[in-house]
Amino acid sequence: MSSQYSLLNTRRFLPFFVTQFLGAFNDNLFKNGLVVLLTFQAAGWTTIKAELLANLAAGIFILPFFLFSATAGQLADKYDKAMLARLVKLLEMAIMAVAALGFWLHSLVLLLTALFLLGCHSTLFGPVKYAILPQHLRENELIGGNGLIEAGTFVAILLGTLAGGLLAGTTVNPIWIGVGGMAVAGVGYLSSRLIPTAPPPDPELRINLNPITETWHNIAFARENRTVFLAILGISWFWLYGALFLAQFPAYARNVLGGGESTVTLLLAVFTLGIGLGSLLCERMSDKRVEIGLVPLGSIGLTLFGLDLALASPSGVIAGAPLPLASMLAQFSTWRLLIDLILIGMFGGFFIVPLYALVQVRSAAAHRARIIAANNILNALFMVGGALAAASLLGAGLSIPWLFAVAAVCNAAVALYIYLLIPEFLLRFLSWGLAHGSYRLNVQDAERIPAEGPAVLVCNHVSLVDVLVIQAASPRPVRFLLDQRFFRVPILGRLLRHSGAIAAPLDGSDPGQLARAQAEAAAVLGGGDLLAVFPEVTHTPDGRLQPFRPLLQPILACTPAPVIPMALQGLWGSFFSRIEGRTLGRPFRRGIRSPIALNIGEPLAAKDATPERLHAEVGRLQTAIPNSSIQPN
Repeated sequence: MSSQYSLLNTRRFLPFFVTQFLGAFNDNLFKNGLVVLLTFQAAGWTTIKAELLANLAAGIFILPFFLFSATAGQLADKYDKAMLARLVKLLEMAIMAVAALGFWLHSLVLLLTALFLLGCHSTLFGPVKYAILPQHLRENELIGGNGLIEAGTFVAILLGTLAGGLLAGTTVNPIWIGVGGMAVAGVGYLSSRLIPTAPPPDPELRINLNPITETWHNIAFARENRTVFLAILGISWFWLYGALFLAQFPAYARNVLGGGESTVTLLLAVFTLGIGLGSLLCERMSDKRVEIGLVPLGSIGLTLFGLDLALASPSGVIAGAPLPLASMLAQFSTWRLLIDLILIGMFGGFFIVPLYALVQVRSAAAHRARIIAANNILNALFMVGGALAAASLLGAGLSIPWLFAVAAVCNAAVALYIYLLIPEFLLRFLSWGLAHGSYRLNVQDAERIPAEGPAVLVCNHVSLVDVLVIQAASPRPVRFLLDQRFFRVPILGRLLRHSGAIAAPLDGSDPGQLARAQAEAAAVLGGGDLLAVFPEVTHTPDGRLQPFRPLLQPILACTPAPVIPMALQGLWGSFFSRIEGRTLGRPFRRGIRSPIALNIGEPLAAKDATPERLHAEVGRLQTAIPNSSIQPN
């Protein structure tokens, strides 16, 4: 299994990566060059105040996201995305020519026009950027590909911002900002010509140019899948949260830390490094699949380290300000702040990368680009709303550290709201934490669990956490048919109900209720989903495989599906097993992060999945790897 970095050696990824990297670099090269120029040389260009000009520039750049995102989504669903990427690069070259002319003629109108057009360029490229990845990457490459894209984007933002400020502050004639932008756009166009074709999913689509009605249509497409829509809201919240922090860096560096321009650059660099690290770590932490269990982990880190940043910030007047960067780095308190920033960025990567991959995987292919366009519209709306809220709070006298604290608390509230609406996020987090924290899970032949279509997973029952271990091993959500006694266990029962597990009297005490539960299980298979059953009914009292009850035959008679035997190893004797006659008896009896394994067998046809055959297959899998040789990934 190659790492995500091997994608950089492939034509299906590298040219696109370079194209989007240079586009993000160019956006920030021009934006920051213009803002620095207008901040320090405003008198030579206009009578408008520099502060107003900076906010005007930000508004002009983001306006096209509201006006044209809906149209951009339609174009990306109707036409080849590789062709659109090349056309966008040609547009970028023309925009930079307008910018160079504006610098040469000393025309603020031309420069603001170029800024607006650059916003249009970013708006058009947005749906292409995220909708093309599922066409060129396999599903087990999406997390790694999205991680590289997010890391590359933030590094490009940092480098473009630094380059723009440098050109604006050191060149005699600012026309070089435009000329440099033209050169970067030219290289981006050359790389775009190497992007493989990405055929449109809906070439017969009729373009609706009305941005209002089409925006509602795009949002309606996104709302068709509740999980996708809430993921989009989560992405939009992250951009609000991140933009709020980034916007305060200049004033925070000067007024709170007592630093100068170099301090602002340091804060931006550390924050960007954190997001890049978090984005790149996602593939390793998720075992190359779309692991939304990382999203709650990300939200926890965003809250905790956002609060610590607020608490660690100086509260008094800094003597000797502005302090040289070396003097600031000599203080322990500065390092605590930098660690907080890098961790905010890193946990932000854990939060955002799986959400983007989730939207890509679970969106209908025919509408994917328009759903991405809806995401971009909501991102822009959230960022504008966040900027207005921050301005209001700061205007009311709130300090910047307290603004960070308010944002961190709001992040916890938003995350909790999303996880209560869609328990899958929290359940995947618990499953991921159990498999990678309490235990070290090794999954044998994981590819035998089908990526799509119905199937029944049949496993031995060893402990109270078998459900979570199987969830952690599966690339897809799993519905469980479980004995109703488990639903009476505190906390566990609530989690099972939220996960969609089906309660049934599997001991046969109520045949009518059991039949209804089996009919519901058959409907799960009829909907193309995964169903898991423990034919032993309850977890083993002695570590041995118990007799299998004939629970599956009525289900498979209604909805035939492949049956996949599997066996858990290493859980017997742990805290969650029934060793010594009781469960939850001795914490840490097996230590922390003890190795466990899930061995997955060959699928059986529905007609062959008798209790006797399944018992034999699970027993064989149980002894296929001796417990002493279980080695975690």
